[in-house]
Amino acid sequence: MSYISIHGGRVLEGKVNVQGAKNSILPILAACLLCHQPCTIHRCPKISDVSACVRILRHLGCVVTWNEHSLTVDPRGLCCTQIPDELMSEMRSSIVFLGALLARCGETALSFPGGCELGPRPIDLHLSALTQLGAVVNEEGGVLQCRADKLSGCEIVLPIPSVGATENIMIAATAAKGTTVIRNAAREPEIVDLACFLNRCGAKINGCGEGTVQIEGTGPLFGCEHTVIPDRIVAATYMAAIAVSGGKGELSPVIPQHVSPVLPFFRQSGCTADFKGNRLLIKAPKRLRSMQHIVTGYFPGFPTDAQPALMAMAAVSDGTGIFIENIFENRYNHVHDLTRMGAKIKAEGRMAVVEGVPTLSGCRVKACDLRGGAALVVAGLAAAGETQVHNVGYIQRGHQDIVADLAKLGADIKTIR
Repeated sequence: MSYISIHGGRVLEGKVNVQGAKNSILPILAACLLCHQPCTIHRCPKISDVSACVRILRHLGCVVTWNEHSLTVDPRGLCCTQIPDELMSEMRSSIVFLGALLARCGETALSFPGGCELGPRPIDLHLSALTQLGAVVNEEGGVLQCRADKLSGCEIVLPIPSVGATENIMIAATAAKGTTVIRNAAREPEIVDLACFLNRCGAKINGCGEGTVQIEGTGPLFGCEHTVIPDRIVAATYMAAIAVSGGKGELSPVIPQHVSPVLPFFRQSGCTADFKGNRLLIKAPKRLRSMQHIVTGYFPGFPTDAQPALMAMAAVSDGTGIFIENIFENRYNHVHDLTRMGAKIKAEGRMAVVEGVPTLSGCRVKACDLRGGAALVVAGLAAAGETQVHNVGYIQRGHQDIVADLAKLGADIKTIR
């Protein structure tokens, strides 16, 4: 089994490109099913979750082709409405195909999605919303049987601003008769990106990013070209990597508003972080300072996906930091291995208290999920000796090539196969 080998202690410096956003590309690829012409998506990251999505599209009858970092999906050959368990189980975001297939075909059968084990992420919000739009949902033996002879617009109030549920509603509502209004909708940048894509294809969606989204049903969509937004979580991860090394670097492209929730904490740690257009310039002190309470929340709150990387920063900061995790129950899977590296972390329930130490010690660790695995790589950059990060398949779900990117910045890092 391959693993990532890191010899820490090097100061990182240089420029690194930020890939397209994982959390944007997956719903956009599912939404391509609504179109009756090919769609070309630019800045498409070559990550394993995208590969899984491509396998689903091809299984359904779509023709999918790569051209460098552009992906073209031709959905005109769609001939199947069922997604087998082995494809659904590869990623959690596969549930977004539910709304897309209902909108395009009026029926689908698929199993419950897979992905990282971060605790319960129930899909009841998705099913309830689609039922309100007119779908009939039955569950037999772990398979969701869904049918909608007609989708009709309505008002849907989400109890929490679920990103996945908002995406499924937006996609399905484009094919509904009349107007659909989502209240307490997710406001994440990836939601806005999906709306931009759908509108380019002929949809009529307004209000994304503001909490109340309005969708006018338009029926079949045409194709378009669309460029995915930069991945704000990858950007935050690379910022943390530079910070723990005491280095400086330039990340691009980065959209300032998208990373604004994490910037105050980097500045509290002693880093300077400034923008020149879409370029983010970051410079770290020799020793990081502790950060104030980090409380995760829905956008524009602090992103739960960035919490593990900043915890790796806090582990080598001067002082004590407190983390409160409000999104996922099992978002502290990385704590066990960070403590094996010498971090002083006490986690109980949704709270983790991190007492910074001068340095960590490299050892063999295992990624348990995507973001926690990336955090172990960040920690390895600040550790004495060699750190071996195993279970790299989790990291590859969202990082195109974390090893090559960090090596460009001067890290002593490589993949051992």
